[in-house]
Amino acid sequence: MGRITEDLIRRNAEHNDCVIFSLEELSLHQQEIERLEHIDTWCRDLKILYLQNNLIGKIENVGKLKKLEYLNLALNNIEKIENLEGCEWLTKLDLTVNFIGELSSIKTLKHNIHLKELFLMGNPCADFDGYRQFVVATLQQLKWLDGKEIERSERIQALQNFPVIEQQIREQEKAYCLKRAKDKEEAQRNLREEEENEAKGRSYPSFEGQRYADISATCPFSVESNCHVQAPEGQEGECNQKKSKDSEDDLEFWNKPSLFTPESRLETLRHMEKQRKDQEKLSEKKKKVKPPRILITKDGKALNVNDPKLDFSLKDDDKHNQIILDLAVYRYMDTSLIDVDVQPTYVRVMVKGKPFQLVLPAEVKPDSSTARRSQTTGHLVICMPKVDGVITGWRRTSKSEKSTSDSSRERPNQRSKEIEKLEVDPSKYSFPDVANIVQEKKHRPRRIQSEPKITASEEDPDFEDNPEVPPLI
Repeated sequence: MGRITEDLIRRNAEHNDCVIFSLEELSLHQQEIERLEHIDTWCRDLKILYLQNNLIGKIENVGKLKKLEYLNLALNNIEKIENLEGCEWLTKLDLTVNFIGELSSIKTLKHNIHLKELFLMGNPCADFDGYRQFVVATLQQLKWLDGKEIERSERIQALQNFPVIEQQIREQEKAYCLKRAKDKEEAQRNLREEEENEAKGRSYPSFEGQRYADISATCPFSVESNCHVQAPEGQEGECNQKKSKDSEDDLEFWNKPSLFTPESRLETLRHMEKQRKDQEKLSEKKKKVKPPRILITKDGKALNVNDPKLDFSLKDDDKHNQIILDLAVYRYMDTSLIDVDVQPTYVRVMVKGKPFQLVLPAEVKPDSSTARRSQTTGHLVICMPKVDGVITGWRRTSKSEKSTSDSSRERPNQRSKEIEKLEVDPSKYSFPDVANIVQEKKHRPRRIQSEPKITASEEDPDFEDNPEVPPLI
């Protein structure tokens, strides 16, 4: 059963930015509310209040709503008009299809001088002889009753016949009150019988469960024996019997004739709520807990998984030395729902919590990988560059260093031609050996040397050496 809570009011106050103290219009229809409460404290500025199609049995806690102009309480369990004197600006009151039998209770509406429209159709009092004349004569401020305008001549005639009509109304009210008291007693008796039947039904399964427990305890065989296996089969049979019995009870409930009373409405609601709970229990039992999806085996092997069931294509681009994955993600899906994880040997994409994992044909560089979405198709394109060489350990590196150092010693004159890298083996040296670096060649100080003398044989035959001419420097 529903109750009026602050959260319920805020959820229905979205048009006012969920602010309730300045709320002027509130709709709480079809919420299975049984009691009218808290509204006069939280929403003092209300002008329009919709409470139709609930289970409210009494008009209360609305006396402080001074600004209230329209109150809709149709399709509820109200039996008497009361506690509306404080609603000074009440203009329209809808009490269609309730259980108002005390028609004389409308006299409390005399204080609501601004009341112009009243709806009482569908109530037991609307079937009384002289009902309309009594209401028209009692509430002289009314302009409309049950959607029909009140003429001036109709009001004059109702006032002239008011004493006779009032006497008739009082007699019919007494008869209705006696009938209503009998209906309440019968409803209470039916409720007690139903509770007793439910108590008996609850005690029966516990006894049967104890009987099965005793049988399994006294059985001398193992857990996998036939003696233990027969119990669940019996329980399944009992479950099927219980289902058939529940369906029969449900059919019997809806085919049983009943009076239109507040108690019958409450009984119907309880029956529907019970059915809903039973259905929820059955659905919970049927639900099987799925085991968690295994993406990587115990020995560290990655598996190919496609839980989102998306189309994809994997392309090996040798020209750019990379692997391209094209995943057909839904076009209008928000990118925040996609999570990409690239590893050296596999790629994993989480799409709305569902994993897509693919083992790659070659080793890639996760740090250099990129992921983009197409603006036209929405596809996710992941580019993963391949690793150039094979990564080896320290031991092989040290051997290669030894071989390079030996070859450099054998051919010291070719060092200037070849490009070499200085590498230090930390297992042998704690610091670089600088002495070996500058050992190849000893640089001599640069001196100015005279050019070799040019002999006459090396030049022209007509050349003549003049000893008086000084040599060129």
